[in-house]
Amino acid sequence: MTEFSKSQWAKEEFSREYRDNAEIYVIERRRMLHILKSFYIHFMKNKRKKSVLDLGCGDGIIAHEILNIEAVSATLLDGSVDMMDKAKERLKDFDGIRYIRASFQDVLRKNVLVQNYDLVVSSLAIHHLTMKEKKALFRKIYAHLRPGGYFMNIDCILAPTETLEQWYLALWNEWIDEKKKAAGIEGNYFDDIIRRYKDNKDNKPDTLDDQLKALKVTGFRDVDCLYKYGIFVMYGGRK
Repeated sequence: MTEFSKSQWAKEEFSREYRDNAEIYVIERRRMLHILKSFYIHFMKNKRKKSVLDLGCGDGIIAHEILNIEAVSATLLDGSVDMMDKAKERLKDFDGIRYIRASFQDVLRKNVLVQNYDLVVSSLAIHHLTMKEKKALFRKIYAHLRPGGYFMNIDCILAPTETLEQWYLALWNEWIDEKKKAAGIEGNYFDDIIRRYKDNKDNKPDTLDDQLKALKVTGFRDVDCLYKYGIFVMYGGRK
């Protein structure tokens, strides 16, 4: 795992550029948020006051979606000052929110998490960890979930074969082209997104199969992939 202070995400201009263009970069981002909300409503809504942890919260979009369903006690954790400021701005009208300025290194090495949660979510952050670190994070999450609680992760994965990866990345290119056309965006700024993703040493994706197996070994039940479009997935499980 790249130390957060040395990663691209520690740079305000990098996080701002991603935040401004996330709807273009992330395939069916809105669809994944809709699925996450549907999951929450089906399994968790109205079952008592709940505590939610968002790991690598970014600008707070996941917490915002959940808080628009019902009031929860939300904890948002991120290592980026810029992202945390944007999360606070997005969620300024909601009460009962706790912010933790910390990296995944801090989560794994220190006692950053001091309570248990009914739901732990993460979005496009865990792929920055090695497989060994992912397994350690899954164990940490499991330890801080209440019985019956869920972990849900939206993320990028590594294709199981080179042939499939070529197609998955082609799908990503097609998505970006479609979004550019719909938005009337000209120029080639987004055309090298795949090269930038592949060349960024902060990215350490692993296969979906390996991550689902890691959840099961950790002790999670009802483990499954709930959405998949090329390298973009949503998966999770229950304690």
